[in-house]
Amino acid sequence: MAEAAEPMPEEPHSREDYIRLAKKADEDENYEEMVDRMKQVACMQDVKMTVEERSLLAVGYKNVVGTRRASWRIISTIEEKEERRGDQEKLEMIRTYKNQVIKELNDICNDIFRLLDKTLIPAAQKADDMESKVFYHKMQGDYNRYMAEWHAEDDIKQSYKSTSKSAYEKATDLAKTNLPPTHPVRLGVVLCYSMYINEVEEKYEEAFKLGLAAFEEAIIDLDTLEEDVYRDATHIMQMLRDNLVQWKKEARDRGQPFKEEDASSDEEFDEFTVSESSSSSDSSKGSSSSDSSMSSLELD
Repeated sequence: MAEAAEPMPEEPHSREDYIRLAKKADEDENYEEMVDRMKQVACMQDVKMTVEERSLLAVGYKNVVGTRRASWRIISTIEEKEERRGDQEKLEMIRTYKNQVIKELNDICNDIFRLLDKTLIPAAQKADDMESKVFYHKMQGDYNRYMAEWHAEDDIKQSYKSTSKSAYEKATDLAKTNLPPTHPVRLGVVLCYSMYINEVEEKYEEAFKLGLAAFEEAIIDLDTLEEDVYRDATHIMQMLRDNLVQWKKEARDRGQPFKEEDASSDEEFDEFTVSESSSSSDSSKGSSSSDSSMSSLELD
């Protein structure tokens, strides 16, 4: 008796099919498929993405890029060690693999840029969806910042840095005008833009001032938020607080403490903590989009 044929893979036919299959791919940690499914949704004519759909797309890209960024960092560390040892044969193998990872990163990021420029931002503009516009411009800032990490050529690296800064500035301006200080997307923009200013531009006090102003503005209205927004807002504020304390310590260690009138003492942050369950998540690791809308924000 002949064996039964293997069932054919399910072909999606509707928006709902694509979303259901993307969620299944998320559960299976198959983020390449998750991205492919949600790109189909994003490219459907004349329909802007919902918050859930936007989160699914962003989580997919975040994990696809995140695993390769982690690989690039590890390979770069190994390469540095082998350079000191002078083993040319091993170096050649390491650099071949590193170049392959960089090519994949470039391809994925350029795919993101095309989708943002040609589809997502125009659709948000047409729908006058300010939250999505802020979210997408922040994505532009994040992925251009990442591209600057692994490009060695100074002119190319500087180009990505400049584009990243412009995108963060646009996201910041739109957020200030259209979103409240406690909105998780607005807080996410401040968190990542201040990290850019601190790490890329090395303007330490400017980064501190930006983060501190956002923190102090948001904390005033925290008690008025609904539970889900409160959870997401305080999660980002906890990370922002941690950065502020760390940056202040680093400034002291450099012998260039921030001006007292511009900097709160560390003790002023001590009472601001979030529950262990929400603060223990690591933004650099994969996360399911069903856990929280926070999982769709690039926060590293």
